[in-house]
Amino acid sequence: MSPTRVTRWKQLALLAGGLSIAVAAPHATAAVAPSGPGTGAATALTAAGSTAYDDSYYQDALGRTGPALKDALHGIVSEQTKLSYSQVWDALKATDEDPADPSRVVLLYSGRSQSKSENGGAADEWNREHVWAKSHGGFGTATGPGTDIHHLRPTDVTVNSARGNKDFDEGGSEVGEAPGNYTDSDSWEPRDRVKGDVARMIFYMAVRYEGGDGFADLELNDRVGNGSNPLMGRVSMLLEWHEQDPPDAFEKNRNEVIYADFQHNRNPFIDHPEWAGEIWG
Repeated sequence: MSPTRVTRWKQLALLAGGLSIAVAAPHATAAVAPSGPGTGAATALTAAGSTAYDDSYYQDALGRTGPALKDALHGIVSEQTKLSYSQVWDALKATDEDPADPSRVVLLYSGRSQSKSENGGAADEWNREHVWAKSHGGFGTATGPGTDIHHLRPTDVTVNSARGNKDFDEGGSEVGEAPGNYTDSDSWEPRDRVKGDVARMIFYMAVRYEGGDGFADLELNDRVGNGSNPLMGRVSMLLEWHEQDPPDAFEKNRNEVIYADFQHNRNPFIDHPEWAGEIWG
């Protein structure tokens, strides 16, 4: 782990000291449970429902609800450094680094810890998963939504293919190479430990991309089978997962690394989980 990230994990642990913080409990389906000096830490929490960024980064959003909150957050998170698709490889090696082994990354759906160097397109390597499927809005790998690492995660190549562009919902058959994940013809259910992570990535995308810069307006709905429409569902299920699996230390550290080292914007639903209900509840 780089000295910068080691320091950040220690800072997070210190910030958490003395606070009562809700952290997602480990699930039996997780192949790797992130551990290390940052485990159980909160991201710059100063009190319940507030963060160290409220007086600066989130100042324009405070006190707003509904569409006004969504609009304010869009303005805030749209200020970002954009990466190329090739730069995403190195970014994910930092954002998804295994805190127990800095030479490896943790794969989103399988939970497997895998060497950073084993990335590519062959079976059992890891590649770049667009959690908001890139065909839902047709943005592909274009700089912008196609390269936004707030929703790009390392995944097993075969598992990535199995997920395809399916919406999110419960049910189906268990995925052989990623136990704890389930899929059917039109939906994908991630393992318990990352259900909330998936929901918050989708919430971020629906706030960040509102039809500007030549890209589609990404929105949530309560259905599956959205195809190539710029829609993603099922929002009721995503909200449920968001509540069941609150942000943990790994997800919070990832948000910090993206903000400090790469895009310089944040996922507000990691910092303020209550805002999802204010917008879509």
